[in-house]
Amino acid sequence: MDDAMENGMGSYQERPRTFPSMRSKSHYPLIFRMLLGINARVLLVLLLLIFGAVFYVGASTSPIVIFVFSICIISFFFSVYLTKWVLAKDEGPPEMVQISEAIRDGAEGFFRTQYGTISKMAMVLALAILGIYLFRSTTPQQESSGLSRSTSAYITVAAFLLGALCSGIAGYIGMWVSVRANVRVSSAARRSAREALQIAVRAGGLSAIVVVGMAVIGVAVLYATFYVFLEVDSPGSMKVTDLPLLLVGYGFGASFVALFAQLGGGIFTKAADVGADLVGKVEQGIPEDDPRNPAVIADLVGDNVGDCAARGADLFESIAAEIISAMILGGTMAQRCKLEDPSGFILFPLVVHSFDLVVSSIGILSIRGTRDPGIIVPIEDPMAILQKGYSVTIVLAVLTFGVSTRWLLYTEQAPSAWLNFALCGLVGIMTAYAFVWITKYYTDYKHEPVRVLALSSATGHGTNIIAGVSLGLESTALPVLVISIAIISAYWLGNTSGLVDESGSPTGGLFGTAVATMGMLSTAAYVLTMDMFGPIADNAGGIVEMSQQPESVREITDVLDAVGNTTKATTKGFAIGSAALASFLLFSAYMDEVASFAHVSFKEVDIAIPEVFVGGLLGSMLIFVFSAWACSAVGRTAQEVVNEVRRQFLERPGIMEYQEKPDYGRCVAIVASASLREMIKPGALATISPVVIGFIFRLLGHYTGQPLLGAKVVASMLMFATVAGILMALFLNTAGGAWDNAKKYIETGALGGKGSDCHKAAVTGDTVGDPFKDTAGPSLHVLIKMLATITLVMAPVFL
Repeated sequence: MDDAMENGMGSYQERPRTFPSMRSKSHYPLIFRMLLGINARVLLVLLLLIFGAVFYVGASTSPIVIFVFSICIISFFFSVYLTKWVLAKDEGPPEMVQISEAIRDGAEGFFRTQYGTISKMAMVLALAILGIYLFRSTTPQQESSGLSRSTSAYITVAAFLLGALCSGIAGYIGMWVSVRANVRVSSAARRSAREALQIAVRAGGLSAIVVVGMAVIGVAVLYATFYVFLEVDSPGSMKVTDLPLLLVGYGFGASFVALFAQLGGGIFTKAADVGADLVGKVEQGIPEDDPRNPAVIADLVGDNVGDCAARGADLFESIAAEIISAMILGGTMAQRCKLEDPSGFILFPLVVHSFDLVVSSIGILSIRGTRDPGIIVPIEDPMAILQKGYSVTIVLAVLTFGVSTRWLLYTEQAPSAWLNFALCGLVGIMTAYAFVWITKYYTDYKHEPVRVLALSSATGHGTNIIAGVSLGLESTALPVLVISIAIISAYWLGNTSGLVDESGSPTGGLFGTAVATMGMLSTAAYVLTMDMFGPIADNAGGIVEMSQQPESVREITDVLDAVGNTTKATTKGFAIGSAALASFLLFSAYMDEVASFAHVSFKEVDIAIPEVFVGGLLGSMLIFVFSAWACSAVGRTAQEVVNEVRRQFLERPGIMEYQEKPDYGRCVAIVASASLREMIKPGALATISPVVIGFIFRLLGHYTGQPLLGAKVVASMLMFATVAGILMALFLNTAGGAWDNAKKYIETGALGGKGSDCHKAAVTGDTVGDPFKDTAGPSLHVLIKMLATITLVMAPVFL
């Protein structure tokens, strides 16, 4: 084929399209290759033994843990069913398959290299945690239970490594699904828009179910193992209310991997996208995902490693951090209230997320294809279909949440407390729905804000940028009001639940906010399904364009892609809201941890103290510097892509006439190496900053007679970083999503359509917004939670 094209024999469109294989090794990571090499019967026996051991440990802990294990395992079988259903769909003509394989090879190759780098950094950090814990002080609870420093250190490191491993697996599953579903969605779009939608939803759903199920069963297994190993609640042993504090390493490991996965994947996807758009659309005037663009394969690879793999690790981390913080607060409250059986309050988060798996599965199955494949069905509004599934999920979540609170949170000490906590959950569910609606309003081109932004493109590039920035700034108001109302309402409902401590003071306020956070995440699996839908639909559109399918097929994938942009934006808004509530919980847990180690009350942080105020300034500065470094990393990498694409167009003029093939592999290699290099600097800043700041001010406090100064400064840094990070993430995500959909709106034919001056201005705005919405913005809400978990793990360093 190369010789034929070089000799000008026939046009590129009339000949079979072939794309390079970027595969250098086997697709699968080592652990999967080892499992695939085991005899099927032996593997079945091993699985049965593992399940038996898990259920034995669970039975030795609590019947509630058995319930959680059962739901998770059933959900895994459901994900197997979805996998078989999706993979049974046809992949379309050979040219589609070749493009899909090129995307798959690039994505899996980058994933293997990226996570190899992350694993090395995780091992170094694990050794640092081990060294710190071997020489740290112990709490009175640990001393009374006989838990030695070395045991505590090894437990924390094991939890950290397990969290990092599970987060990596969650990311791999997200990527594995997307690179196999994209071509099947493309093929289905040749027949029916509804069938393409159903395949994309079920593919995203199977990834979401596995990710949420892994987060839940991982925490449950760790909890049950520690319960049995440490002989919890035995005479002279640790109390069950203190056990959740040993799980914080798991959340830290998940946060660490998610941050670097989001950074590396976000830099990859947006650098490739920016490079492809600037040269392809603006300079050469060719369509998006045109096969003549050398950066288009790198762009499609980036959707999988940035939006699917990173988002899987991100949501895994969100759920793990929320579960652990809620378990800590539940145990603390139960201890203060002297409850006879505190296990219900501690295990409540695991049950809520188990029900999430059930209700989200029903929501996924509620989206069905056409009954008769032979009937041509007009293109429906995919967003309306997804919203119906979300509504089904929310209704079921409200019912199961009420059942969970009555089952686990009923206590004779306060008979009506469970009802107050059920209302807290309802507050969280309403908050989640509000976040989805608000983000949809500001990012969907069916609504006024995006249409006004598109109209601003008619007067040039500058006015488009001004309008986008102002839209992003304005979009922070409603979410902040919703979060504020949710926190205050949930805290008040918890405080009035009737649960009091020995002195008669209400103690349920913080746990009420924890329950609201659980309510917000009680539909997390379905929300992640909608998020995964976006990049799968985007990839499907790219495959359709590159394989030069009929315009009618591209129209279907364009509609799905535009909806995917909105679902990705709404999911990010949802993630920011949950991050705000989860960080509030982790902050409260951090203050309890400091009080335990310092043997003094630690309930307030006075920002009138100069050093504490400086800590707040440093926390806010961290958010801005981190965002700047993330965006500049995209810019530098995109410059390399732009130069490479320009070089290929210049040195291979036959590319534009389809007489020469672009070198796609070269662009993939450039973006991969640059993104791995660029993710280190902002990631290291986020990991090291809180430890260094806390240690420096601890020394300063030692010499000035302020023993808790280090802990107070870190608390201030965490508070200010959370506030600034939430606002910055809302601004970046919404502005980026609005710019993208303003461009999509013009491409539907409005305001001159594709190729017009208005369209070129919108492309510029979309290019500016790319690093906002897919690199800096998503990384920020991961950063917020990682700062909270690292301060919780490293609390002894600050004392």
